[in-house]
Amino acid sequence: MIDTHCHLNDVKAFPDPTLAIREANEAGVDKIIVVGVDTEWSELAIEIAEAHDNVWAVVGWHPTSAAKYTTQELSRIEELAKHEKCVGIGEIGFDFHWDYSSLEQQTVCLYDQLELAESIGKPVVFHCREAYSALLNVLEKRTVLPYLMHCFAGNMDDAKRAIELNCLFGVDGPVTYKKADELRSTLEFIGLDRLVLETDAPWLSPAPYRGKPNHSKYLRHICEGVAGVFGVDTGVVSQKTTENAVRFFNI
Repeated sequence: MIDTHCHLNDVKAFPDPTLAIREANEAGVDKIIVVGVDTEWSELAIEIAEAHDNVWAVVGWHPTSAAKYTTQELSRIEELAKHEKCVGIGEIGFDFHWDYSSLEQQTVCLYDQLELAESIGKPVVFHCREAYSALLNVLEKRTVLPYLMHCFAGNMDDAKRAIELNCLFGVDGPVTYKKADELRSTLEFIGLDRLVLETDAPWLSPAPYRGKPNHSKYLRHICEGVAGVFGVDTGVVSQKTTENAVRFFNI
């Protein structure tokens, strides 16, 4: 399995990322992608990826960090993005839930990074919270790049629009929650060919650990949740989502 989205660069949650990686490997997670939210976390993502053969990095500025974003920061992200262990730009997008950055700040941050991704030929990992219509409105007017909707939580209409853009969709802990029937129905519509597994550790823990810090080693619970959606063996989910991730991130 591949954990396509986690934050081992969160030094408070993972003071020893090497230990966390080893524990994940022992739990059947062969590869891990560490994702940035600003320059500091992106630099840490690259450092962790450099130190481990089975780890890669995605670098970028999260929309809730956009208030501190500048063009100087973009230059540093561009440098990091050219590193051999960097496999994408992210997590970028819109967040209308938290009031940490204005819409104008988020929009500048998003457009700059979309331009960067297009110019250097990197896939894009999106964070989108309560903002799918706004984000899709932007993407539908641009050149289509390889897109991944991290922790997809949109409705069926959002899913249909994203599929038209040939997006992949990240599945996280919520697929295991008892009241997530709408999410499971949407994932069934999307189909296994467009899904990848994520933990978003240390957040969004799957049901057995809900309310506690998440970890890449818990990815199997998400795999089991997806298997339940499609009525297939976990081995089928593991193989297909791994193939999807390897193709998308070119690893």
